Amino acid sequence: MRIVIVGGVAAGMSAASRAQRQSPDADIVVFEAGDYISYAACGLPYALGGELKEAGFGRLVVRTPEQMRGRGISVRLGHRVEGIDPRAGTVTVRGPGGATAAEPYDRLLLATGSEPVRPPFVQTGLGGVHLLKTIPDAQALDVTLRGAKRVCIVGGGYIGLEMAEMLRGRGLSVVLVERGPEVAALLDEPLRAPVRAALEAGGVDVRTGVKVTGLTGHERVTGVETDAGLIRADTVLVAVGVRPRTELAQAAGVTLGETGAVAVNLRQETDVPGIFAAGDCAESWHRVLGKPVYVPLALGANRMGRVAGVNMAGGDATFPGIVGTGIFKTFELGVALTGLTQAQAEKAGLDAVSVDLSTTDAAGYHRDSCPVHLRLTGERGTGRLLGAQIVAEEHHAAKRIDVVAALLGVGASVQDLFEGDLGYAPPFSSTWDFPLVAADRLLRQL
Repeated sequence: MRIVIVGGVAAGMSAASRAQRQSPDADIVVFEAGDYISYAACGLPYALGGELKEAGFGRLVVRTPEQMRGRGISVRLGHRVEGIDPRAGTVTVRGPGGATAAEPYDRLLLATGSEPVRPPFVQTGLGGVHLLKTIPDAQALDVTLRGAKRVCIVGGGYIGLEMAEMLRGRGLSVVLVERGPEVAALLDEPLRAPVRAALEAGGVDVRTGVKVTGLTGHERVTGVETDAGLIRADTVLVAVGVRPRTELAQAAGVTLGETGAVAVNLRQETDVPGIFAAGDCAESWHRVLGKPVYVPLALGANRMGRVAGVNMAGGDATFPGIVGTGIFKTFELGVALTGLTQAQAEKAGLDAVSVDLSTTDAAGYHRDSCPVHLRLTGERGTGRLLGAQIVAEEHHAAKRIDVVAALLGVGASVQDLFEGDLGYAPPFSSTWDFPLVAADRLLRQL
């Protein structure tokens, strides 16, 4: 059996490793258009901020092509798959020298990932304008930053908020521009203000409700034009989201879902026999909403890849789905969410109720206790737990989100959360840890 994998980062390499374990005799080939495989893209902001154990980006590489080849997996860097012929069972591959060849497959995995959204103003060719998705992206940005003084970040999502802290840590002046009314738009409105406050306390100039209309400069960018005036900057980082790479899938006749990503079943199979899809190019099943969604995050991509690898090699595995858990840090603030926000629940037509709790992450009398805000959401009538959002001044406290995430995965109720036997000691929590207190309050509302 010959298994061909298009894309060698999270989902692709997880699939290759799992397929090799499932079927050691399988011929597994990974075609990766870039220069790296199997690296931690989520660590790029921290590498740029000098927060890794070792300088540079090498620490982010989990597996090298040589290591994978030692396990019997053929990895071909600089090889771009340009077409798929499902009837013939072949892919057209362009190698580093420009020559193309038809490569056969019995099972094919599309792990083409996502790509940054590129607004029209990015297409200027000006130096100093960057996107951040890959190690080469980060390396190019790092070179630019060494001579920079004033950076403008366009976008107030995960990457923009993480990079704001990293850039301030490098001593740079930072302006963050967000088109929406506030940063951290994934959160319900009451929880967004503390995120902005943390940015501003860290010295970031935050400008919301501002639309970027263009860039100024000749060979290198000198400013960002907005509907609120010119922002002077010698470096621009554009972080306004990502979209799934689906061109290959569409050309092969693979159906896309309503989200615009590749539609798959729980075995990661597309509707074209022999073709699978996994990772940031594919939809995921949302266990709370009960429908496919597009949430391109690392753990889900790795999990989907494992499932695809088992099934391509003749096994039987299913992807359990996601509950939409995300977390990030900006300065000392930790922000996390899982399941549905109040706004998302209402949009889905659910009769949702939320309660807000402001307290401390440890016993209030303990010297290390820090403020934390939790919003907990449940469904009226059923008592079903729907989601949670945490904003914590001591960022590690945001990991309490995992308590709720684990319960959401098994369809638990708010009562189940309230009855949880959580650990207690004054340096870690109050006797009644704050998720339990919030659950008690929510039960009264439900």
